[in-house]
Amino acid sequence: MNIDRRAVLGAAAAGALPFRSARSQAANTIRIGVLNDQSGPYRDLSGPYGVMCTQQAVAEFGQRGFNVEVVNADHQNRPDVGANIARQWYDQGVDVIVDVPTSSVGLAVNNVAREKNKAYLNTGSATSDLTGAQCSPNTIHWMYDTYMLAKSTGAAMVRAGGDSWYFITADYAFGHALERDTGNFVRAAGGRVLGAVRYPFPATTDFSSFLLQAQAARPKVIGFANAGADLINSIKQASEFGVTRRGIKLAALLMFLPDVHSIGLETAQGLVLTESFYWDLNDRTRALTERLRPRLRDQVPNMASVANYSCTLHYLKAIADMGVAASKASGVDVINRMKAMPCDDDAFGPGTIRVDGRKLCPSYLFEVKSPRESRGRWDYYKLVQTTPAAEAFRPLNEGGCSLVRS
Repeated sequence: MNIDRRAVLGAAAAGALPFRSARSQAANTIRIGVLNDQSGPYRDLSGPYGVMCTQQAVAEFGQRGFNVEVVNADHQNRPDVGANIARQWYDQGVDVIVDVPTSSVGLAVNNVAREKNKAYLNTGSATSDLTGAQCSPNTIHWMYDTYMLAKSTGAAMVRAGGDSWYFITADYAFGHALERDTGNFVRAAGGRVLGAVRYPFPATTDFSSFLLQAQAARPKVIGFANAGADLINSIKQASEFGVTRRGIKLAALLMFLPDVHSIGLETAQGLVLTESFYWDLNDRTRALTERLRPRLRDQVPNMASVANYSCTLHYLKAIADMGVAASKASGVDVINRMKAMPCDDDAFGPGTIRVDGRKLCPSYLFEVKSPRESRGRWDYYKLVQTTPAAEAFRPLNEGGCSLVRS
């Protein structure tokens, strides 16, 4: 198995990627491009760890008669940079792009993949529009989206009495979609949305003025429609301001295990959040975590990074099933083959992929443990509720996807 692990973090600026040798142009080589945030607010969610999980899937897949190369680049959370890298990669021989957090970047790459008729497996963007108004026959959306997060976390908090909300929202496609979807669930459950404030992304680190605006509205819940370093700073600053001592609950609408680790259990305890993966969920997730330890070292896989493992493994199974030549001829054909094949891996267990490109898996509502409840490093969650895969995501006929026949 030929795995190219060279990082190409300067790809956006340099405009050239390492596909110039005769060997790398071989028709029997599948090229996987991991495109994500390697230097900004989402770095610790996937970034280099997402690349490592992709490499793990390649290694476990083994030699099936073709070679696999993995390259990676930093899209800097800019749609223009992400789209330019995607276009260069596809033109220079990359067969599939995976990951792509930051919904504005994810939607931009979605358009490029369709234009080039290449395969695109998005694990990092949260916007549910990828399987809705902007769905594509070239794209599969893995792991989670704003509808799933809103239904699980938002609806649970309303049932617990949090029936008036104010949102602090990252001002780009992801934040807008998460605020929209959560607000819809709050109102459907009889709650009220008192308002929202949107902050510049990714240029904001001080959330004090936004927290003051939220407090002034006197909601029962402040919903953070953001993620990564922004969410960490929001919750830490809310704690410093004593927001929860005033009886206001905090809703972390997209929170990952590394975020909890950065915040610390003393501050994060009691928060509820939704993920589709937890390293200590069952025997299969624990076994995968052990296999990943040599790569991740002091980290454990989280929902964002491990989704790269899952989608890459399923993609390679589809390539083995249909053949390298056929897969290179049409990205749509690859995606259709993936949709036709049942999914099963140690990260998410059995699953299916719908016609709109939505990968289905259960969602899990977790509560963050207190320091006293935790048995040690990374033992941070207790399971509150499971939503089955068939119920976790937006119904197929409600998304407005053009691939869905009425």
